[in-house]
Amino acid sequence: MSENPAAIQAKFRVPHVPDFVRNADVRPTNVVPIIRLDREGQRDCTLARWGLVPRWAPDIKFGSKCFNARCETLATAPSFRAAFKVRRCLVPMNAFYEWSGPERHRIRHRISPRAQSLFALAGLWEQWGTGQNVVETYTIITCHASDELAPIHNRMPVILEDANYDAWLHEPRADLLQPYAGALLIQPPVIPAVVS
Repeated sequence: MSENPAAIQAKFRVPHVPDFVRNADVRPTNVVPIIRLDREGQRDCTLARWGLVPRWAPDIKFGSKCFNARCETLATAPSFRAAFKVRRCLVPMNAFYEWSGPERHRIRHRISPRAQSLFALAGLWEQWGTGQNVVETYTIITCHASDELAPIHNRMPVILEDANYDAWLHEPRADLLQPYAGALLIQPPVIPAVVS
């Protein structure tokens, strides 16, 4: 995710970015900025917890199962279909990570579009709880991997083109949920040293 509030504000044309804990390695349950529409239909930046919790979920732990949402089933999956219709968001990023390799020897790859230092992933958001206990949560939408990324992982987060931000926020556009067509910067993985 981006660690620069000023860059988020400028890139996504939002009036304000709330204070948040900077974290270059965001993981499920962490709280980060997302961009969504306010009640007047204008872009707004708020903080949300990674791991979508539907309004009907029995407890917030439900979000641990919903940190990613497959684009193929958004319109039908009980956890995501309501949010897909009316609660879509942008998730600002500088990079994302994918893991590859066998179970006990997995390595992590840092990935970003070559042409952009700050970009957005397609997401969905929800409110869970009541009164003073309302929690904002979100999920990242995934699609099958681009040809460039496929040797590392079979899926990838949906990277939205800047020109499609408004289209995604205003309509449930399944046609936008495609593998990224641009070039990716896949940084060489950092492999832990073996101490003998």
